[in-house]
Formats: sequence, structure tokens, C-alpha cells
Amino acid sequence: MNREEMSRIAHTHHPIKSPLNDESVRQLLDHGISRGDERVLDLGCGGGEWLLRALSSRPDLRAEGIDISGAALADARTRAAGLGVQDRLVLHHRPAAEFVSPHAFDLVLSFGAAHAFGGLLPTLAAAREHLAPGGRVLVGDGFWDREPSREAVEMLGDFADLATTVDRVMADGWTPVHGHVSTRQELDDYEWACWGTLADWALDHPAHPDGPEALALSATRRTEWLRGYRDTWGFVSLVLRRTSD
Repeated sequence: MNREEMSRIAHTHHPIKSPLNDESVRQLLDHGISRGDERVLDLGCGGGEWLLRALSSRPDLRAEGIDISGAALADARTRAAGLGVQDRLVLHHRPAAEFVSPHAFDLVLSFGAAHAFGGLLPTLAAAREHLAPGGRVLVGDGFWDREPSREAVEMLGDFADLATTVDRVMADGWTPVHGHVSTRQELDDYEWACWGTLADWALDHPAHPDGPEALALSATRRTEWLRGYRDTWGFVSLVLRRTSD
């Protein structure tokens, strides 16, 4: 089973692929979308969960999403049709870093796609290219809540602490107008959901050729979380505006 399919199964019960609960997502969207008739772009949209939630609650919103996964985009199209928002959603099957649009966007989203750009600041640089004057960026990224072990850094990456992360964003020409630090409950719920769901699938499909691999992966990832980074890693979501347009 490929990595994309493993991820799809793991996120069945947590479609927002970040440690955020439904209320946090709603509040972040509310801070990013003030009028309700904005044009929204998601760089690395996956199955389009952020866009579908925004479109479902705002009938005048228009949205576009970019992702390299054809399967995820197909799922997004199916769900959009089921929600009746397909006429206001455009999906592009290509690398987010290569996307070019003839128009600007009032809100640019990027969650779980920083690796595609090479980190948080390169992600913001890509978002800036698509942002309309006065527009906002909604982005999420990790940080170290306390000194990590070498193993934790190897697992997740070389993040800074929260204050340094925000300092770097501001030095790059952005002003935070809202933010959310994921709670311990959100962080734990996300990990339990992902690896528990994958394990559940493996136990429900004992004859599937990928069942043993899925079960072993869920155990490995759960152990890495509990023993490797649970006490040191955090996640911050920021609503940003350019300090000067």
C-alpha cells in the first residue's frame, strides 16, 4: 500500500490533516474570511476539507485548490457535488509550487504542505504571489514547545520555538491578526485518531495483503509520538496580513 492510501485511511475520522478540532477550524476560517464573498485558494488542498467547510457555510464564496494527488482531488469533487458547492470550486492537479493564476485571492490557505515549498517562510513567499491587496493568509506549522531530542528532530524536522517562529514570520513582512496554538487535547486527539483508525482498518481486514504493514506502521507511529515528540512538539495556526501592501 502506498503512502497516500495509508494517509487516506488514517485520516478517515480526522479529515482535517492537522491537530485542530472542528471549532478551532471554524474560528480560524471566520478570522480569515470576513465578508463571505471572498476568493479562496488552498495550496496543497488534499481532499479539500478546508475549502468544503468554507464553501458550505458561505454561499457567495468561490474557491480553488491545488494538489498533486489525483485521488484526493477526485474525493474532493465527489464531496463537493454531494454538498452542492461544485459550481464554486475549481481544483487543479499539479504541484502547488508550480501553480499560476490569472487572478489574486483574498485568502490563501496552506496546512500540511510546507514540505512542498521547503518550509514555513517559503510557503508564505508562495502565498504572497497569489494574495490580493489587503488579503489574508491562513497557515499552520509545527514548533518545539520545549527542547526536543535528536530523534524527535529527525522525525519531524528542525522547527524553532513558538516565539522565534512568530518573530521570523514578522521579520518576513507579515503581521499576525489571529492565532491558535493547538491544545494538548487537540494534539492527542489527532494522533489517537490517525494511528487508531489505521490499526482498526488493519484488524478489520486480516486477509488483506497490506493489513500487517498497516498494523505495524500504526504501532510504529504511535510509539514515535508517545516516546519521541509528544512532550515537545506543538502546532500553531496563524492568520496573517502583509505588513505593507
